[in-house]
Amino acid sequence: MSSVEERLKAAGFELQIAVKDGEVLYKGKCGAEFTVEEGYKAAQQCAINIIAHVRDACDGDLTKVKKVVRLGGFVACTPDFYDHPKVVNGASDLIGTAFGDVGRHSRAAVGVPSLPLNSAVEVEAVVEVDF
Repeated sequence: MSSVEERLKAAGFELQIAVKDGEVLYKGKCGAEFTVEEGYKAAQQCAINIIAHVRDACDGDLTKVKKVVRLGGFVACTPDFYDHPKVVNGASDLIGTAFGDVGRHSRAAVGVPSLPLNSAVEVEAVVEVDF
């Protein structure tokens, strides 16, 4: 187990995907179905999903990650919801916890009217790896 996985486990997280039984875990919009705190948890789940994909791309070895360059967060929300950065902090904080200094990244947080599959949050990542 890599040190990234050990830090995640110590923080109470296990690598898993954001879908359970074929269903998106967080459906709806922040400002309607979800609070900022629930959106934060959805963004954390997105970060877990990103880490799982990166782990697969690195043949199971997360120590190959040289730098998390950028995260882009999309928050499905009502027109009067303005806390997109607070929601996307869920992903940024988790990436920082998992990767330490390697996880320091630039970021964007954007509110959108809808996301695929009615997901509340979507996060994209640019990650530099060493093969």
